Amino acid sequence: MNKTIIFILSIALLLSCSQNEVLGPSIFDTEDRLDANSVSYEFDSWLREAYLKPYNLDFRYRMEDVGSDMDYNLVPTSFEKSQQMAKLVKYLWFDVYGTIVSSEFLKENGPRIIHLIGSPAYNPISGTMLLGTAEGGLKVTLYRCNELDFTDIDMLNEYYFKTMHHEFAHILHQKRNYPVEFGLISQGKYNPLGWQYKTDSEAATLGFVSPYAGSQNREDFVEIIANYLVKSDAQWNNILNLASNPGVDYDGVTLPDDGIDGKAIILQKLDIARNWLKDSWDIDLEALRTEIIQRQLNINDAFN
Repeated sequence: MNKTIIFILSIALLLSCSQNEVLGPSIFDTEDRLDANSVSYEFDSWLREAYLKPYNLDFRYRMEDVGSDMDYNLVPTSFEKSQQMAKLVKYLWFDVYGTIVSSEFLKENGPRIIHLIGSPAYNPISGTMLLGTAEGGLKVTLYRCNELDFTDIDMLNEYYFKTMHHEFAHILHQKRNYPVEFGLISQGKYNPLGWQYKTDSEAATLGFVSPYAGSQNREDFVEIIANYLVKSDAQWNNILNLASNPGVDYDGVTLPDDGIDGKAIILQKLDIARNWLKDSWDIDLEALRTEIIQRQLNINDAFN
């Protein structure tokens, strides 16, 4: 069967600063220096109150060349989509951790910059599409923002919020390593060069929640967390069913029984991630997931 598939690629880059370096309470000027005559004054004022003051986070919706990957042809995010994304990020990410963990958690451990890019970043050589990066625990970049549709929860999760939780999990494990035993579970099964050629079903039967999880163990770790947080019970159970029932996958291809209990492996990995979040960060993964899913059901509250 001939078909073109674009897969999501999400990577973590390291800045030159030490991962253990402790940042001060403020790295940005929080004084009111906004132009009251600017057409964006109201939104800029909201960003200052919602992000800059409480989290010392610079929410950048005006695309900056110096802060963008020049290897890709990129466009800025529209003003309308920037406003929507800023409110959704606060509602479905920052306010969630503020409710379940503490109001100080993201100020202490979250990124200091969120940078919006309007377009995706395509890599025609590998057939992949970059949707997000986390750089050294300081900056998260989100791509494809011009295609945001806040009425489509599945789309929001697949292209934005799974990416956000994925990248934030990278930030957390860069500060406090996850158990070495996690990487041993699927040792020998990771394929950093060929993951994009696997279907969801093929990945699941090997014990991966997504094809990209099979690229390397650190991506496997954060994919477990991100997928579990945003997927409904039905969607999560579908992954487990694919993992435990070799057979016909989404493309109509019959998969052989590889002798691997993919479901048991996924649940073992989830258990390690759950315990790591609790022991290292005092985060209740189940409570976090419940809060996220409840907010997804009331998505319009993000704009009230």
